[in-house]
Amino acid sequence: MQIPTISPPQPAPANDSPVDGLDGFRHHFADVNGTRIHYVSGGAGPAVVLVHGWPYTWALWRQLMPLIADAGFTVIAPDLRGLGYSAHAEDGFSKVSVAEDIRAIVQSWGFATINLVGTDIGTMVAYAYASRHPEEIAHLVLAESLIPGFGLEELMNPATGGYWHFGFHAQADLAAFLTEGKESAYLLPTMSMMSASPDAAETAMGLFLPHYVAPGGMRQGFKHYATMVSDGQENRAAFTAKLAMPVLVLSGERGIPQAQTLACVEKVAADIQTDIVPASGHTFSLDNPVWVADRLNRFFND
Repeated sequence: MQIPTISPPQPAPANDSPVDGLDGFRHHFADVNGTRIHYVSGGAGPAVVLVHGWPYTWALWRQLMPLIADAGFTVIAPDLRGLGYSAHAEDGFSKVSVAEDIRAIVQSWGFATINLVGTDIGTMVAYAYASRHPEEIAHLVLAESLIPGFGLEELMNPATGGYWHFGFHAQADLAAFLTEGKESAYLLPTMSMMSASPDAAETAMGLFLPHYVAPGGMRQGFKHYATMVSDGQENRAAFTAKLAMPVLVLSGERGIPQAQTLACVEKVAADIQTDIVPASGHTFSLDNPVWVADRLNRFFND
């Protein structure tokens, strides 16, 4: 694959400005939990909060968001701490802390309960949120990820056939140093592989890569990995009972094996449904948004 040159992102949008290409959605910035978080919102009704993973931004959900809003929901999609248009930070990357970033935004909107959707690292954040504040979560969707403390550690060990990248990314400063100037070469093939869309590379170059080629962008992403071992320790220490709210384990047809995610979720949740998003990869919300919107709507109204 020929690797193009990617320019840094456009300047941050103004607070409360409309989102290009998403009628009825607006950009917001919130000073919460010692940092500044960017998020996009639109629609009206019960809240659906969408939490992205790495190496993405809130825009991972942009094709899905109007479909959910049209079904009668308020949609909130934050950029994780340090990513996208959220402020860079030196600390606060534990999944509990990142969950509190998002919870503060939810509370500022006055929602007592939400429907919470996480994918990839967003699933780890969503579990941290739901396990610490279970009474605030009506429905929980966990997708395309593993849960720290409940299966992640075994599957991040390359010596036993696990995923090698967890350990590399966890050395945030070293990983940032080694990928500096090579951000597109490192990310673009992976992002293309994780999607079932023929337009994956073009989408990545337009929506996501600019934020990661910007100074410090890769290091901010890697810092989400640097806490995962301690995240697991915190999750195990805090565990007292399985989650009682309905949980949907959602996986892309060509994403990570659902059995891996499900094995983690079965350790922490009692009421579990599963489904596979057809014609999709790890980025199922971009690959097949119509199917995903219908499945989420049925789950949230069950």
